[in-house]
Amino acid sequence: MNVGRPQLIARMALLGLMTVIVQVSAVSQVQVFGVNADLLPLVIAAAGLLAGSVPGAVLGFCTGLFLDLALVQTVGLSSLLYVTVGYWAGRLRELRDPQGAVLPIAVGAAATAVAIIGFSLMQFLLGVDAPVSVLLVREILATIALNALIAAPVHALVRRWLMPALPEDPRRRRRRAYTTGGLSPLSRA
Repeated sequence: MNVGRPQLIARMALLGLMTVIVQVSAVSQVQVFGVNADLLPLVIAAAGLLAGSVPGAVLGFCTGLFLDLALVQTVGLSSLLYVTVGYWAGRLRELRDPQGAVLPIAVGAAATAVAIIGFSLMQFLLGVDAPVSVLLVREILATIALNALIAAPVHALVRRWLMPALPEDPRRRRRRAYTTGGLSPLSRA
C-alpha cells in the first residue's frame, strides 16, 4: 500500500470540507460585478488536475453532497455536476498531461460553466419556478468571468495544499533525469 495515499485522502477531505464552509459562510456574502464567486468548481477542477480523475470525482461527489446538505437543497444535484467536473479535469491530466500558465484559468472557466449551466438546466428540468431571462444569462457569464479571474490563485492554493501528499509523477522524473547534466544515454557507446 502506498504510504502517501491516506495523507492524500485526509488532505482532500479537509480541502472539500473547508471549501464548502468558506463558500457558504463568507464567499457567498461578497458580491463582485453583481455576482458571487463560486469556489467549488475551481477547487474540484484543480484537485482533479493535480490528483487525477478518480480522486477528483470522489472529491466532487463528497463536496457536492455536503453542499446540498448544508444549503438544504435537492440532494445529489450538486454531486452529479461536481463529479463531472472533477472527473473530466482529472482525465485531462491523465490523457494530455497539460502544462502552462493559462491552463488553470481555462479549466476553471470551463468547470464553472459546466457547474452553473448544468445546475440551471437541472433546476429547470426539475420544475423549480424561476424566471428565465436575459438577466440569468448575464449572471452566468459574469460568474464565469469572475471565476476565471480567481482561478489561478485558487489553483495555486490547492496545489500548495495537496503537493506534499501527491505521489511523484514518473513522467516528470524521466524528463528530469536527462536534464541533470552528464552524458546522454545515446552517447554512452
